Amino acid sequence: MKEYYSITREDALKRLDTDAKNGLTLEEGKKRLNEFGENKLLGKTEKSLFMLFLEQMKEFLVIILILASIASIALGETVDGVAIISIVLLNGILGVYQENKASNALKALKEMASPFSKVLRETVWREINSAELVPGDIIQLDAGDNVPADVRLIESMTMKIDESALTGESVPVEKKAAAVLAEDTSLGDRANCAFMGSVVTYGRGKALVTGTAMNTEMGKIAKMLNETEEGETPLQTKLNALGKLLGIACLAICAVIFGLGMLQKDPPLELFMTAVSLAVAAVPEGLTVVVTVILALGMQRMVKSNAIIKKLSACETLGSTTVICSDKTGTLTQNKMTVVSVYDNSRLYNVTGSGYSYEGEITSEDDEPVGVGVEKTLTCAALCNDASYNESENLIIGDPTEGSLLVAARKIGLSKLTLEKNMRRIGEIPFDSDRKLMSTFHKLPDGGTLMFTKGAPDEILRRATFIYVDGETRPITQEEKRRIAHANADYAKNALRVLGMACREVDEPSESVEIENDLIILGLVGMIDPPRDEAKDAVAVCKRAGIEVKMITGDHKITASAIGRELGIIDDDISQSAEGRELDSLSDEALREKVKSTNVFARVSPEHKVRIITAIKDNGEIAAMTGDGVNDAPSLKKADIGVAMGITGTDVSKEAADMILTDDNFASIVLAVSEGRTIYNNIRKVVSFLLSCNIGEILLIFTAMLLNLPVPLAPIQLLMINLITDAFPAFALGMEAAEKDVMDAAPRDPNEPVVNKKMAVAICIQSVFLAASTLASFIIARRHYGDEIASTVCFLTLVLGELFRAYSSRSEHQTIFKMPIASNAYLNKTVIISTLFVFATIYIPFLHPIFNTSFLPIAAIGLCALCASLPLVGGEAAKLITKRI
Repeated sequence: MKEYYSITREDALKRLDTDAKNGLTLEEGKKRLNEFGENKLLGKTEKSLFMLFLEQMKEFLVIILILASIASIALGETVDGVAIISIVLLNGILGVYQENKASNALKALKEMASPFSKVLRETVWREINSAELVPGDIIQLDAGDNVPADVRLIESMTMKIDESALTGESVPVEKKAAAVLAEDTSLGDRANCAFMGSVVTYGRGKALVTGTAMNTEMGKIAKMLNETEEGETPLQTKLNALGKLLGIACLAICAVIFGLGMLQKDPPLELFMTAVSLAVAAVPEGLTVVVTVILALGMQRMVKSNAIIKKLSACETLGSTTVICSDKTGTLTQNKMTVVSVYDNSRLYNVTGSGYSYEGEITSEDDEPVGVGVEKTLTCAALCNDASYNESENLIIGDPTEGSLLVAARKIGLSKLTLEKNMRRIGEIPFDSDRKLMSTFHKLPDGGTLMFTKGAPDEILRRATFIYVDGETRPITQEEKRRIAHANADYAKNALRVLGMACREVDEPSESVEIENDLIILGLVGMIDPPRDEAKDAVAVCKRAGIEVKMITGDHKITASAIGRELGIIDDDISQSAEGRELDSLSDEALREKVKSTNVFARVSPEHKVRIITAIKDNGEIAAMTGDGVNDAPSLKKADIGVAMGITGTDVSKEAADMILTDDNFASIVLAVSEGRTIYNNIRKVVSFLLSCNIGEILLIFTAMLLNLPVPLAPIQLLMINLITDAFPAFALGMEAAEKDVMDAAPRDPNEPVVNKKMAVAICIQSVFLAASTLASFIIARRHYGDEIASTVCFLTLVLGELFRAYSSRSEHQTIFKMPIASNAYLNKTVIISTLFVFATIYIPFLHPIFNTSFLPIAAIGLCALCASLPLVGGEAAKLITKRI
């Protein structure tokens, strides 16, 4: 069955069994409402807080800790058990808090729908709730109306509709009800249709409702939002895999130790508590909390760079981005039509400035002053114009194309209000798409009447018999027509939208289009939605950082390619650009190859955007997607990180995104990428520090068991070390400043694990030094002070060793001597706090039974300090060794 845009209005009415003059009956309206349902977008059921919490409890490491906690409590070790389960619950609550930031994109989509509609029922125009609209209804659309459903136009009077939020088209689209289009016509080119969520900016019309609720283009987007699952970020995946590996290793070691103990005929209860100690030692309880805090602090720093991060994990993900897919309109460009050139039939003039500010000037290529030809051309542009310009607020009311003409005229001192005082408008012939012209009639001070006409250059040329050049009017020659046509063609090659300007004196206003002949051509005006001033530099920085930039837009291929070339996204190779219809014939595998060499995708639908993002991700890339329209929402959600525009962005795009740019500045993404890379580097430092601590603890207990020694540390001591004396310095490591060359390096391999070969070697070296020095202090203390004090000596040595080693962990490459000790004040403070805390557990009596500690003599403290310095040496040695790998 053909789509509604591919059949006539009459056939569309027959298909839906309705009448354009009478509309549906009230009874038929109720019947269809029951059949099709309310005109409301549907959402999917959200998970309850309890279900979110249960999902947090399914983590492999969490299960190990829960079992260890239950076992401890059952065996009478209540303090240990309660402490372990408290940490589990804290991590679970933090996880729920992050995941409960559920997407409100569908709510925003629903708010875009018009609450009331003017509908024809039983020959009477009625205003009803838009939710009650049904397929077959006849509705009226006027300037300013939100389109309440998908419709097939049956009447259109100079109608223009803003579809930028849905299609990415930068200017309102002209509509033509009588058109019958090809079946492969793209969404942005369906001139005989209008879509839910778009806005009528000009003219009026009557339309047949063809789709409501989820059967609209907006509904398709809502469905994609429902179906698009937010997968784990690369960091989450890697940390979860690492955690599972640690858990399995922990269970294996526990089993070995339990077996050794049974062979040595050790008491089973003692063996079980040893296994619990190992489980606690192996699991980096503080890792999740520390990483969460580092990401949260990164969020705060990004706010200063005009980036609001909605999801903590997005901080890291942005830093690993290898491809940025950007919408064109409003993201790389200003979404403000701007006149950039004027041709006065003799020479070209460049127009500087951007947006709706009249700051700028008009200069010729040969530095000639602005002539009367330019003044005459822009006078026509300002007077044959229905828009208005608020100069104090740089605000355009009306069509943005007409607004840009007012701004250009103001740059040479021509104000529409002032001009109209001397040339009052007394009539007009509105624009229509058949003749492609608009004319206005103005009363001159001498009593004469002047008609100004603007429109398509080829139509102006066809009707022109005179030309205005250098202040005089004369008959136009064929050579002059060819010269003007050539200038128009040059504009078009550069993706400029071109309007011709003309005039003629008339006796009186007329409504007949026949009067638009024998015109005096005044000149041409070229305009474009220009790139943001800072976008070109931002693209260059991305390239230097090894990040590929792709433009994905609903706009025309010529326009998109021109902007892409100007920004440096593509060169002159046309093969680097593609249209949406070309993608329809490609399989998913072919598309994966296509996206490798194509950097500009034009005339794409929301479905195309999601396919493109999916193909990029399937190629192993980390994809960021920027955008501001409703049409961007599914791809924003599908991308590894979605970036929405805070000022021009729709609520839908903001809710679907992971990050919002408060200044709508593409360049702010570069700062966010830099911060993201710094965050990831700091997270690596934290992971290396914490894992070497945990593995050192495992080696300590495992080696003690092999040597038939008592377990040096109690579970509560290990837990306190992991959560306090390890976690606090780890927080400080997450505050390290950015490396100077952070944006000069290529993105890391997305498949590279957090713990790569170099880090694994460094962790092993540091763990051995930590375990050896701590075990040495334990053995020496046993000989001199007995088991009870030896356990406390081991405890203090381990804590001090990890605190000293934290200074070495500030960099994976630089030695401690190249890093000023005062440059990380956070680390200094946390080391002092952690040291005071551990000494409090030793010298405050009521804490002894809680932490299994005893008073230490001064000589024992000296032993602890001496042994604790060895892990610092191990940390520096690891840097020298890993440099050769």
